[in-house]
Amino acid sequence: MDRIRDLASRKAAVIFSKSSCFMCHSIKSLFYELGASPAIHELDQDPKGREMELALRGLGCNPSVPAVFIGGKFVGSAKDVISLHVDGSLKQMLIDAKAIWF
Repeated sequence: MDRIRDLASRKAAVIFSKSSCFMCHSIKSLFYELGASPAIHELDQDPKGREMELALRGLGCNPSVPAVFIGGKFVGSAKDVISLHVDGSLKQMLIDAKAIWF
C-alpha cells in the first residue's frame, strides 16, 4: 500500500493499468484527450505488480485496474472516472490538481 501511495503522489494524475486492459486504454485515452499527461503504471510489467494489484483491491478497486488517482487522492475505477467525465467534474478535478491548465 505504501508503494501505491508513493507513486500516486508523485504526479497530478496517475493511472494504474495493465497493458492488455481495454478499459485502461479507454481511460488513458480520455485523459490524453482532456490534455492531461498522467503517470501510467502498468502492473503486468512491474515486478511488484501483483502486490500493487492486491493493494488496489484493498482500496475497493474491483476490478483492480484501471485505478485512477488525481492530486494524490483515489478517484476510482473506469466507471467512476466516466461518471465524473459525464457530469463535467473530471476536467475540474484535473485543473484543480494542476494536471491540465485552462
